[in-house]
Amino acid sequence: MKKLNLLALALAVIALVALGAATTRAHGADRGEAKATVGNAHVSIDYGRPLLKGRDMLKMLPVGGVWRIGADAPTTITSDADLDFGGTRVAKGQHILLARLAEPGKWFLVVSSKGAFQYEPSAKLAEVPVDLQERKDPVEELTITLTNKGGRGEIEIAWGTARLIASFAPAK
Repeated sequence: MKKLNLLALALAVIALVALGAATTRAHGADRGEAKATVGNAHVSIDYGRPLLKGRDMLKMLPVGGVWRIGADAPTTITSDADLDFGGTRVAKGQHILLARLAEPGKWFLVVSSKGAFQYEPSAKLAEVPVDLQERKDPVEELTITLTNKGGRGEIEIAWGTARLIASFAPAK
């Protein structure tokens, strides 16, 4: 009887692991990473890369809502030096990136201590306006690029035909 219970438990664990892996992959669990050196700061962004699958995700977010940017685990920004987002100093370390739709067509990039599902205004560490651009060349899989442009960091979030572009600087 003990062997039968042990076998049933083992099969249940294997089934749960397999189900979890299949569910994760279905959401587009490929991870992406963007890296750049901006001033003396080594900065990286880790994010999930969901597929668009015909949806217009940026139009699905209600005004005032926050978007977790990506899939599965939160999108994080990590830096080994303090950064400046629109005049607000963000301490070195790892933080969560979110996007907030203030009004139709007006987006902000939010650096937060909490993810989208636990987000509350007190979790906001910094917020900067985002330049929304429409391009003809659609991107099926969410892609984030991080570049050094003249000593400032530029974050570009591309999905579908939309590009959300925000910038930051090394803190002084």
